[in-house]
Amino acid sequence: MAGNPRNGRPYRRLCAQQRARGLPCWQCGHPIDYSLTGYAAQRSAWSFTLDHAHPLSRGGDLLDPANARSAHRRCNSARGNRTGQPQPRASRRW
Repeated sequence: MAGNPRNGRPYRRLCAQQRARGLPCWQCGHPIDYSLTGYAAQRSAWSFTLDHAHPLSRGGDLLDPANARSAHRRCNSARGNRTGQPQPRASRRW
C-alpha cells in the first residue's frame, strides 16, 4: 500500500523552499505569519500552507515548484479546488 505523498521528503522539501521565500499570501496579498510552527500553525488561520495554483484534484502536479504558492490556511481552505485567478475579498462595509 502506498503512503501519503504529502508525508514524503520531496513534498516537505518543496514546503520548506516555499516557506523560506517569505512571500505574502498569493490570494489576499497580506503577510503570512511564518513564525507559527507545529501545533500553533495547525490552529491558526493566518499560518503558512502550501497552495497549488492548479488544484491537485484537477490534474495539478503535487511536486511542481511552478504550481506551488504560499497562502494563509484560511485563504487556501476558502478557495477549495477552484481554478483561475484568486478574487479579492469584498468588504462587508457598505
